[in-house]
Amino acid sequence: MTPEDIKEALKQIKYPGFSRDIVSFGLVRSAALVDGTAKVSLGITTSDPKVPLALKAEVERVLRALPGVRDTIIDLAVAPAKTPAAGGNLAGTGAAPRQIKYAVAIASGKGGVGKSTFAVNLACSLAQVLTAQGRPGRVGLMDCDIYGPSVPLMLGLTGRPEIEGDGPNAQILPLERHGVKVMSMGFLVDDNTPVVWRGPMIMKTIQQFVQNVKWGELDVLLVDLPPGTGDAQLSLVQTLPLTGAVLVTTPQIAATNVARKGGLMFQKVNVPLLGVAENMSWFSDASGRKDFIFGEGGGQKTADALGTVLLGQVPLIHEIRAGGDTGAPVVVSAPQSEAAEIFRSIALALLAKLGRSPANHPIANEIPIV
Repeated sequence: MTPEDIKEALKQIKYPGFSRDIVSFGLVRSAALVDGTAKVSLGITTSDPKVPLALKAEVERVLRALPGVRDTIIDLAVAPAKTPAAGGNLAGTGAAPRQIKYAVAIASGKGGVGKSTFAVNLACSLAQVLTAQGRPGRVGLMDCDIYGPSVPLMLGLTGRPEIEGDGPNAQILPLERHGVKVMSMGFLVDDNTPVVWRGPMIMKTIQQFVQNVKWGELDVLLVDLPPGTGDAQLSLVQTLPLTGAVLVTTPQIAATNVARKGGLMFQKVNVPLLGVAENMSWFSDASGRKDFIFGEGGGQKTADALGTVLLGQVPLIHEIRAGGDTGAPVVVSAPQSEAAEIFRSIALALLAKLGRSPANHPIANEIPIV
């Protein structure tokens, strides 16, 4: 039996709380069968004492079921997960920028719910609120939708970021629009060039967006995540300790069910849920009558199920869609509109939630570090 055969058998072991196996996570350092003894070396990073015990028991069970295995030796190296340093700045498993006060993921689980449109308008609203408080230029938006980056279009941004410095200390300068600093894969590839990458490339790109972009002093960095609970999400929480996450959903069950799963994923990796935002909540006709096209109450039900709050409801409004297509977010092009007022109220609610968070909140990344 070869080492590859043993690793193939170990693929049936999932990391606790995840649907991904320990081999694809890169936790199996070596495997061999010598004179009937299966020898396996594992390396994980966690602060949960139950995780090493559970993994060791599962590895033992799988190995003893293999033909020709009479005994086992399991070498399990455990490193503690790091937590942020005191003082409110972020510090974690990667070299995260210490000048970012709060990092908030904008997630949905399901595609097609208007998450990026929401993230763009929320970022612009936060910039407006903070500018009014005398803190301009303190909002960032990191577009982590590697395969379908739409943030540049929605903000009307074109061109390539400039590079400052040379060699390993070189930094990418984010583009800026409407008081928001922005970094996106859309700046680095042509419109007609598809991104065909495997997981490790996605992980490396997100690490560079966090560690090699000169964000400067930020009060809030919003991170627009792609749909799902895969490599991009795991890479982010490994690289940048998050203050929390906001889930975006539409009211119908098809969206809320997936959003709830996304929320559970964040809870399993110890990322606090700051709230749920319900998008496309209703459409108002010319007479002012509300038509709940996608159902009613889904956002509140999702928030209740996850033990968090509903930050707000965004109606289905033509101007919101048009603003995304033309690169003029509605909160900027029509700041006195109903839509702009709704986004500002959500921004204020989010800032209130962040302000109530302890400055040294222990945001531990309870996932394997690979």
